[in-house]
Amino acid sequence: MQHLIIFAHPNRTDSFNKAVLNAVVNASEQQQVSVEIRDLYALNFNPILSESELKNASQHTPADIVAEQQLIDQADFITIIYPLWWMGFPAILKGYFDRILSHGFAYKTENGKSVGLLHGKKMQQFITLGNSAEKYQCMGFDRSLKDCLVDGLFNFCGITDIEHRLLGDVHGVQDAERQAMLDQVFQQMQKRLAE
Repeated sequence: MQHLIIFAHPNRTDSFNKAVLNAVVNASEQQQVSVEIRDLYALNFNPILSESELKNASQHTPADIVAEQQLIDQADFITIIYPLWWMGFPAILKGYFDRILSHGFAYKTENGKSVGLLHGKKMQQFITLGNSAEKYQCMGFDRSLKDCLVDGLFNFCGITDIEHRLLGDVHGVQDAERQAMLDQVFQQMQKRLAE
């Protein structure tokens, strides 16, 4: 199995997101799964979809985008780890998807309808929050996030086996609670990779 991990947090050394990444990698190694990590900040990934790239997308795809598309194409399982900022992806991750999930790669138009092309892949998202997950659930934000960031985007591209976990209060929890969340991440990944 090929496991692609897309990591989008500027603090790549001691953030909670980095600890989540470590738990995901450890679970993958225990399952003897081949792992490819795309740390978007370490890669200094350019998230800007230029006018030229947009206009020429069907004739010419930049080499760096082709390389990322190949990794997605080869992946059986994709995990995305990111903080929720202003109810959305960090800009670098949004730009990554804007550039990578292009027409002809992630979807096509057939008989006037969009058809996803990334079938047969499994996905897990770990989304960290400054507020509690319960607060997001009470306000209905969890459902909105699922509809837009989780299912909406990736179902459109043909990925239907998707799970996500909201990891809340990451700035205010005690060490024991933080470790409990990381243990849940590890167990969730082991379960999903063994399916």
